[in-house]
Amino acid sequence: MGRFVHYILEQIFKLDPHERVADKTQNYLDEAVTNILTDDVRRDIGLTDVTHSAFVREGESIAKNYFEMEDATSRTVVGIEQRLNVEVEGVPLVGILDRLDREEDNSLTIVDYKTGRAPNPNYLSSVFANTELYAAMCAEALQETPERIRLFYVGANEIVERAVTPVVVQARRRAAATAWQSINEYYDGGLFPAKPSANTCRFCAYKTQCRENGVNVPA
Repeated sequence: MGRFVHYILEQIFKLDPHERVADKTQNYLDEAVTNILTDDVRRDIGLTDVTHSAFVREGESIAKNYFEMEDATSRTVVGIEQRLNVEVEGVPLVGILDRLDREEDNSLTIVDYKTGRAPNPNYLSSVFANTELYAAMCAEALQETPERIRLFYVGANEIVERAVTPVVVQARRRAAATAWQSINEYYDGGLFPAKPSANTCRFCAYKTQCRENGVNVPA
């Protein structure tokens, strides 16, 4: 669903500002189906003809929620699905920004769309972790650090925003460097110790191979 909604909003923001209205979402449903709901994806998530129609309707509804949260016609967008490929503290990093906006005061804002539930306020630090790293990547790639991050929880009609500070950017740089050092040490040693958690294991492609005492790397 996230990729489906992202695709629609990406197309909307390729339009001239005055054309970015909720009714335009319907124009891109067929494209989103073709490009996102491939046969492999439909099979993986178990979509039938009946559930496919329900999925598309829900995706359209979620995408339209965005227009209740912000006036898209008033936004100055300088990047859509902008790819960043940089080194930060010697760490090779690749990221894709959903949107990069230029504000009236000439500052930059990183915009990220979320289709899940709005976060618990007690866990906001982890919610912003990835996008704060994007801010550090922008500083390297664009020679300009965004001043804020704005998360649109389009499925929940809620916006969460946080200012970007030099302290946070530096902390994310250090965290990336520490993680990269560990990766290289594990690689050199031929053993990757697993660090299970509810979040990381959710997306891991190697669950069947994972062992908590490490996975041996063939020579």
